[in-house]
Amino acid sequence: MDKNAPALSLPAEPREFGFLVGGQWIAAGDREVFERSSPAHDVPVSKVVKCTPADLDMAVAAAREAFEDGRWSRIPAVERANVLLRVAQIIRRRADEIAYWETLENGKPIAQARSEVDGTAGMFEYAAGAARALHGDAFNNLGDGMFGLVTREPIGVVGLITPWNFPFLILCERVPYILAAGCTIVAKPSEVTSATTLLLGEVLQEAGVPDGVFNVVTGSGSTIGQAMTEHLDIDMVSFTGSTAVGRSCVQAAAGNFKKLGLELGGKNPQIVFADADLEDAADGVAFGIGFNTGQCCVSGSRLIVERSVAQEFEQLVASKFEKIKVGDPLDPATQVGAITTPAQNKTIMDYITKGREQGARVVCGGEQLDFGRGQYIAPTVFGDVTGDMAIARDEIFGPVLSVMPFDTEEEAIAIANDTVYGLAASVWTKNIDKALNVTRRVRAGRFWVNTTLSGGPELPIGGFKQSGWGREAGVYGVEEYTQIKSVHIEIGKRDPWVS
Repeated sequence: MDKNAPALSLPAEPREFGFLVGGQWIAAGDREVFERSSPAHDVPVSKVVKCTPADLDMAVAAAREAFEDGRWSRIPAVERANVLLRVAQIIRRRADEIAYWETLENGKPIAQARSEVDGTAGMFEYAAGAARALHGDAFNNLGDGMFGLVTREPIGVVGLITPWNFPFLILCERVPYILAAGCTIVAKPSEVTSATTLLLGEVLQEAGVPDGVFNVVTGSGSTIGQAMTEHLDIDMVSFTGSTAVGRSCVQAAAGNFKKLGLELGGKNPQIVFADADLEDAADGVAFGIGFNTGQCCVSGSRLIVERSVAQEFEQLVASKFEKIKVGDPLDPATQVGAITTPAQNKTIMDYITKGREQGARVVCGGEQLDFGRGQYIAPTVFGDVTGDMAIARDEIFGPVLSVMPFDTEEEAIAIANDTVYGLAASVWTKNIDKALNVTRRVRAGRFWVNTTLSGGPELPIGGFKQSGWGREAGVYGVEEYTQIKSVHIEIGKRDPWVS
């Protein structure tokens, strides 16, 4: 998006959305409605339905019918692939519209939102190819009398619960792969950022996804989300969110032993060695915690830097932070936008206060920014951080960076692994031996060397330890939504058991 383009305007009145079940858009009627205000502008921008458990039952029944009658699950993969390719084309055509609503509800910069939306089109294109490549195996080594097959079959009805920090991106890191596997979906977006999930419903309909294959119910996690994880006719739930809520999902799923895919919290290290390109590393560290205002489960919130360059590097990072453009997310030049919810804004500021109280030193930032409207926090760097401090251990989910020095490679690895999480990590060094050793020994599901927060639809996403289980995206992401069946075929006449 052109950073010199004029800022976009706010809607004259909030847009009203229905919800999608069995190919039909259903208006609120006598149901309650949630009105969402832009976190950057304090004006209402959207209204979404507070669905009921009965609405969820209706959506699950539609998804079940669509799965069982084979309108999607049993058609040739090439037909599914063709639909997914059309989805990509429509997303590109509607990218400005989708990005606009993403920014209004979430508060992220419009340039970032547009880049994310553009990237999701590639996910549908990749998944189209993966749908056609999905295959099983054959065993011709069982002797003359037996032939074995292993097939992959779609798991069934998938409940998809997505968060507010990347409403469209995280949705599209899952939906194309679930559809490629042949499953049907009931999606529940965060109640504060529902618009773009509903827009994807329109896109999928236009592309030719059959009725009932993709359904959307809107509402709170405590009602609709909880009911979804407990629902006996949902075969799998994919949940992205906090580790605490993920733990409750595990307990709720026990009713029918449904499969779970969980992408949960992170407290991700960025390890910087003295031999790194320090200018590049400083820019990467700033991006790694400033991107999406730090409201990112893979943000690099712990800077672990070699002591011999720690002071110099801390100042390089602070200099980067002071140049970040924070402001109106509808301005194409903005790099860091608004904090998405008042509750999250309070959480971040409480951690900044706690950091000061526990003895950490504020290098830069540390305050609320007043632009006359909206909620903004200055990107913040804390020095003199020790491993027992809350800002070093807890997932803050905001633009707050904790700096911790190390003396040896072993110490750097130990600090990186000193967390209950294992979602992502970065290492910055020009020494390939160091890079490989750290990559092998730091326990994280995603790893970056001399970069951060990069990737594409080919590589899988997921965490170690309390950062969740399962994998999304790539071929692994399609396989995640399948189950394996072994088939034994006897050849020739049977040896009798009863003579």
